[in-house]
Amino acid sequence: MCIRDRLNIVQQRFNEVSDLIIQPDIITDQKRYIKLNKEYKELGLIIEKKVIYERLISNKNEAEEISRNESDKEMLEMANDELKDLKEKINIIEEDIKFLLIPKDPDDSKNVVIELRAGTGGDEASIFAGDLFRMYTKYCEGRKWNVSLVDTSPGTSGGYKEIIFEVSGNDDVYGLLKFESGVHRVQRVPQTETQGRVHTSAATVMVLPEAEEFDVQINMNDVRVDYFCSSGPGGQSVNTTYSAVRLTHTPTGIVAQCQDQKSQHKNKAKGMLILRSRLYELERSRIEGERSEDRKSKIGTGDRSERIRTYNFPQGRVTDHRINLTLHKLEAFLEGEAFDEMVENLTLQAQEEKLSNLN
Repeated sequence: MCIRDRLNIVQQRFNEVSDLIIQPDIITDQKRYIKLNKEYKELGLIIEKKVIYERLISNKNEAEEISRNESDKEMLEMANDELKDLKEKINIIEEDIKFLLIPKDPDDSKNVVIELRAGTGGDEASIFAGDLFRMYTKYCEGRKWNVSLVDTSPGTSGGYKEIIFEVSGNDDVYGLLKFESGVHRVQRVPQTETQGRVHTSAATVMVLPEAEEFDVQINMNDVRVDYFCSSGPGGQSVNTTYSAVRLTHTPTGIVAQCQDQKSQHKNKAKGMLILRSRLYELERSRIEGERSEDRKSKIGTGDRSERIRTYNFPQGRVTDHRINLTLHKLEAFLEGEAFDEMVENLTLQAQEEKLSNLN
């Protein structure tokens, strides 16, 4: 299917959505209205390019007509120069349109819940998990995103055995952070190492799109709610009130808990957010699993068991194994300053894979 045919289909859908979003029954249906309004804005960007593209095509046709029929040498030269310029502009806008026509992940605009867990490597793995949390926090601060703790389990020598936090912002939070899911490996000399040997440790990252209430319907009769005292390092009680909340979804066995808020009510609300997001991800994974093997992305499925990146301190580099990209700016990367460069390359790779599926 050529670009013009695809643009005509987009135009037809844009007209349909334009009519739908002003219908009273759609406006009162919050879930559908939000979805259609988002689609309307995305389609609008393509329609703007379509108008420019059609104008360029029309101008090119006129220039070709002049070029065929013009006898004046000077006018013919001007027409040919204009034709060359128009063809270059058409090639550029065609590439822009191709990328805009790539199917978007509807969850890209969602906020996220990030789960960080220390893997192999003992205390060093916990310290590394803490380093990753600091890196993500720095990156989020740079983008003016909000970071809110949900649950923490501190390591015995620093860092975290596990930490769960929420990231919210105005732009594509999930779209920019979704490639972080997987196993992150660190190679460095631990502080406790007396002979200077390089050790390898790991931490697991899981990035979940934050599910809204209308994304996942949870029957509270299927949820067991337990209240307990918040605990600090070593399991010691940090307060005497039962403010911490653990939620168990009986049909799936999925458990979510929150103890970082002082209020039992706030902890329960945060716990429900985590539970909804995990159930939402469960459904996403099921749908992803139904895709044929040839359509699976080379940059990964987001599987938490997949090794995606190595942070090598002796060499001062960070390597993403999915796209074979190495940045020799480890310190800046961990400060969140070179993070965008990695995200841009991962996003570009994902777009190119989707584009090849369209052709």
